[in-house]
Amino acid sequence: MAKVKDIYSDDFIKRLANELHKATPLFNADKFLLAIYSDDWNKLEFKQRVSRLSTAMYQTLPNEYEESLAVLKGISPKFQGLSGIIFPDYVEKFGLKNWNESIQALEYFTKFSTSEFAIRAFILLEQDSMLRKMFQWSNDVNEHVRRLASEGCRPRLPWGQSLPSFKEDPSPLLPLLMNLIRDDSLYVRKSVANNLNDISKTHPEVIIDIVKQEYGKDPRTDWILRHASRTLLKQGNKKALALFGYEANESTRVTNLNLDKTKLSIGESLSYSFQIVAEKTTKIRIEYAIDYIKKNQKRSRKIFKVSEIELKEGQIKTYSRNQSFKNMTTRVHYPGDHTISILINGEEKISCNFTVTPTQ
Repeated sequence: MAKVKDIYSDDFIKRLANELHKATPLFNADKFLLAIYSDDWNKLEFKQRVSRLSTAMYQTLPNEYEESLAVLKGISPKFQGLSGIIFPDYVEKFGLKNWNESIQALEYFTKFSTSEFAIRAFILLEQDSMLRKMFQWSNDVNEHVRRLASEGCRPRLPWGQSLPSFKEDPSPLLPLLMNLIRDDSLYVRKSVANNLNDISKTHPEVIIDIVKQEYGKDPRTDWILRHASRTLLKQGNKKALALFGYEANESTRVTNLNLDKTKLSIGESLSYSFQIVAEKTTKIRIEYAIDYIKKNQKRSRKIFKVSEIELKEGQIKTYSRNQSFKNMTTRVHYPGDHTISILINGEEKISCNFTVTPTQ
């Protein structure tokens, strides 16, 4: 299976060197390749390769920053998508002292790739100035620039540099996000939802207040608000659940939770089924939780969504699912007693224990 870092293949690097050479006679291709292919190149992960490439460009392009930016602007449309973040990375590393030129370059580069990671260094350097600029971007005609306004200031952007001030106080972000909440572009609206979801992890009341004010006004906004509330819903936040119609529910029963086995080895799968009985018509959110054993033998709960449905009075619904216990990069399994539980509107209704044993 190809890894993300493999987008920077030998062919990519040769093509990049060729384009740089065509763009400026001052570019030294041999020095560029030598700077990239040191002994550890194959060991470098994605972000490390990005850094290596942008540094190699800095070492082999004209010394004048504005002159090197002109070269990169000229070739960046030929390297679109994720691979093109080497150009914003160049700006982040070597352009912090050239504010105006760098901000203009990041606005340009994001149209072909994304400047969401690079812009964060400039936010940390001058937050107020960047927020004013990003609010301007939120009105840009280009959806990629508008998305940068939201994605670049996410408090908890994966792979991104941390923005502690927005984790502590997200209020400066709200005018910007509210300006984008009804954006015509789904690409932009998803970013707004992700930003709001980041905020919900430390300031749930902020998102709850926004949902109260905005939910029901526009179908596109409703989708954003629901997606922005996904962490709160998964956590069983009663206020958030109630806002979307998932009230505390005593009229729905979960029965017949059956496991195909009560003991399985790491690497196997667990099959299970259960029934839901509605004593009256009701709207429900169905989830299951697994209390995993961690390396230190303490438990950690992971919640998975099953369905959201309205059941009629007297209706019985049966569900069957499989849960893999193969080790993955995102989760390693450990032997011990585990628990599976079925949740309705955030409330645990029924549970069952099972044992995971070492790989046989």
